[in-house]
Amino acid sequence: MNIDFLSTLYTIFIQPLQFAFEIIYSVANKLIGHPGFSIIALSLIMNFLVLPLYKRADEMQERQRDIEEKLKKGVNHIKKSFTGDERMMILQTYYRQNNYKPTDALNGSISLLLEIPFFIAAYQFLSHLSILEGVSLGPILNLGQPDAMFIIGGFTINVLPILMTLINVISSAIYLKGFPLKTKIQLYAMALFFLVFLYESPSGLVFYWTLNNLFSLCKNIFYKLKNPVKVLSYMSSISGIALLAYLLTGHIPESPRHLMFMIGIACLLQLPLLLSLNKKKFNISAVLKEKPNYKNLFISGLLIVVILGVFIPSSVISSSPEEFLSIHYYHTPIHYLIYTFSLSFGYFVVWVGVFYWISNDTFKLIFEKLLSVLSLIFIINYMFFGKELGNLLPNLSYEKTFAFAKSEMLINLVVVGIAAVIILFLNSKFKKAFVSFLCILIMTISVITGLNVNTTLQAVEAYNDRIADIENDMPYFNLSKEGNNVIVLMLDRAMGSQVPYIFNEKPELLEQFEGFTYYNNVISHGGNTNHCAPAVFGG
Repeated sequence: MNIDFLSTLYTIFIQPLQFAFEIIYSVANKLIGHPGFSIIALSLIMNFLVLPLYKRADEMQERQRDIEEKLKKGVNHIKKSFTGDERMMILQTYYRQNNYKPTDALNGSISLLLEIPFFIAAYQFLSHLSILEGVSLGPILNLGQPDAMFIIGGFTINVLPILMTLINVISSAIYLKGFPLKTKIQLYAMALFFLVFLYESPSGLVFYWTLNNLFSLCKNIFYKLKNPVKVLSYMSSISGIALLAYLLTGHIPESPRHLMFMIGIACLLQLPLLLSLNKKKFNISAVLKEKPNYKNLFISGLLIVVILGVFIPSSVISSSPEEFLSIHYYHTPIHYLIYTFSLSFGYFVVWVGVFYWISNDTFKLIFEKLLSVLSLIFIINYMFFGKELGNLLPNLSYEKTFAFAKSEMLINLVVVGIAAVIILFLNSKFKKAFVSFLCILIMTISVITGLNVNTTLQAVEAYNDRIADIENDMPYFNLSKEGNNVIVLMLDRAMGSQVPYIFNEKPELLEQFEGFTYYNNVISHGGNTNHCAPAVFGG
């Protein structure tokens, strides 16, 4: 695992999104059971999740365009009348009088800036998704390869990228009505870039991006309607009713799990209409009588980063540092901590911060409360639940599969629910004291993490000394020159019956093991090597 500046930036900004794609797709594919239809579910879920993000970004862009249009006449006059340093100073004064900063121009490109990391994450995930190989979906014969729907004069024509670009151009044309030429050129150039870049990509990836463009087209059409929210809520409700009607007409899945999933989707599709019919708008800011404070969000997010990013990984590593070392590909285990810290920082500080930044006050308070609850619940779960789960393998998966009993899950839910209520109460009534408490937790956990890191570094140093001794032909253990030496070689997770065949294929091994006795047809009962060893040693 190489740790450098670029890979760290990738871990912070892209991998959180890539893992989100992986989790959503895995759950969807488990429920739906078809890799192609799971792409449709992935596209819908991701688009609905980021819809508030893009809606807010569009509002910021529109406000930015209004400000620029308002200042345009004065800016043109200054540029026409003055030159050099004088022009720059007068422009700065003019901007300051109108509460405008030149960096505010970035608000006009915020949708594009947000789209780039999502595109990279989707590209990295779907272009390397082996489960799509050989899977067909309608006219697409293989989602793991370019669609190659037509061959004309020996040239293969990929239809999906062209369809994707066509939908993108139509969507942009609707969205860009009344926009300046600079913005139009920017979006049309992006459409051309996607066509060229994705033309030879696996059709599963292009299909996903085509669905995204189709969703964007529908969104832009709804924006032009008089009451888009009301229309969308009715369409959502009709879709849910149609899905229920489809199930009632005999199209019931064989799996009860799939049936419950489809019924759940149909019920969720009724939610937008129910919310739109409610005339009273829920405002958490008015209910709690609080104003959002980004410091609360940052402290809670930082506590989660410390817990998930360094404390828990350092505890695992320090319990057995040598398992994270390899003489074939040596690197310090601290690299693992850098990786987990970067990933957690990306999730709970960077991306939560991005959503927080462009949200309204209501959603900002929701983010603050949610992160404060999660930070302490993570500590509770780590300290009191899921303890006796067995041994970890080198790939950080458990040696034996496990399942929690319903009683255990119920107890956990009850404890988490009670803890959440208490945390929300303390956070609202004693905000300053609560934030100070979180800061103390961060410092305490950081100190424990430092001790874990020190333990790991000492083990690494001892390991390096042993490696140096081996390289200098220094004996790691001593054998008696006068008495008898007994050396037992155990074939861990190997079949002893294969040993004679190994010696037959490699006769030179017989000379190397001259003087040893081979015991065949022997067995020591036990589930693993640790349990078998006492019998070998006469225990």
